[in-house]
Amino acid sequence: MRGFLDQIFVNAKQQILSLFAGTPDWVGQIVSSLLSISALLAVFLSLFALMSLFERKILARIQNRLGPNRVGPFGLLQPAADGIKMLIKEDIVPLRADKVMHFLAPILIAATAILALGIIPYGRNMTPFAIDGGILFFFAVGSTTEVAVFMAGWGSNNKFSMLGAMRAIAQMVSYELPLIITVLPVVMVVGSLRPDAIVAAQGGYSLGVLPHWFVFTPWGAAAFILFFISGLVESNRTPFDVPEGESEIVAGHMTEYSGFKYATFFLAEYFGMFAVSGLAVTLFLGGWHAPIRVLEIVPSYLWFFLKLGVLLFVFIWIRGTLPRTRVDQVMNFAWKFMLPMAFTCVVAAAIWHYQGRRFAGYLWSLGLLLLVYFALSRFLETGKKFAPRVYRFAE
Repeated sequence: MRGFLDQIFVNAKQQILSLFAGTPDWVGQIVSSLLSISALLAVFLSLFALMSLFERKILARIQNRLGPNRVGPFGLLQPAADGIKMLIKEDIVPLRADKVMHFLAPILIAATAILALGIIPYGRNMTPFAIDGGILFFFAVGSTTEVAVFMAGWGSNNKFSMLGAMRAIAQMVSYELPLIITVLPVVMVVGSLRPDAIVAAQGGYSLGVLPHWFVFTPWGAAAFILFFISGLVESNRTPFDVPEGESEIVAGHMTEYSGFKYATFFLAEYFGMFAVSGLAVTLFLGGWHAPIRVLEIVPSYLWFFLKLGVLLFVFIWIRGTLPRTRVDQVMNFAWKFMLPMAFTCVVAAAIWHYQGRRFAGYLWSLGLLLLVYFALSRFLETGKKFAPRVYRFAE
């Protein structure tokens, strides 16, 4: 029974493909791809609708208010109402805008996020498109986001849109470096760029209770934190949503967008958040593996989405807690702290691996990480010694 529930979706796909057994191979491949794409879109479009509601509800709870509660019971139909509103709103395009680039930018940014979701293992034998260089494909596709943002800013023919696009590109390029470098220790230790191989390398338990997830190693914990922070930036989430600083540059590269095009940008933002969180689960949190052996009776895909849900909740929690940072603080943090710490994780992982993954390797890698962390903290200390203020009042 456990195996049946765990592989129910895989078996259903195989049953559908068996209907095309007598057709040429390319027909079966196309049908298989279409089934994977349809399932991917159905799951994550539904998750997008739920997240748009849950985020507003959770933020309302954090800020001591109610949130959406008018449309449907407990406000559950609010995503449907928002979708209908965006569909029927007028699509306004500036007169002097580049119509082609203005139209293609939201499509491209959403398409890249959807493609990145295709290589993540969502359960045992449940990778939509298992390719050898899956991790490389993820970042290759994700890097085209900057092109889409530039198209949106340039095609709008608006100085605020262009400034917002430039700030977004500068921020995303800066944090892509630590994002990619923090993946290198995992790839180096596993020796593969296949997400399935990375998840398989984290299987097993010590004493039946401690999983072999990379996040439980010193270098893995540090790399996971750095990866998560970089993911916040890449998704333009608070406190790093500088490109969309309404108080400074209206709405960044989305200033001249309205209606469904505007909604597509937010769809891409959420899909990017799903992709980054899913990759974090794959790389550091054991993918679809259960936290302890006795809980392996639960279907593997439920464990994956439970871990994904926890990370998405942290995204929302941070948004409701922290204020927006200044653009200079964001850039300084990337180049002066994130990048050196990311390289340190690579060296710490190498020490851990070549020490035979024993306790001595844990201590050496932890010591190196702490040494670099405290050195950077001391070097980058920003506390300024101001002269004492003297207040003079009129007599």
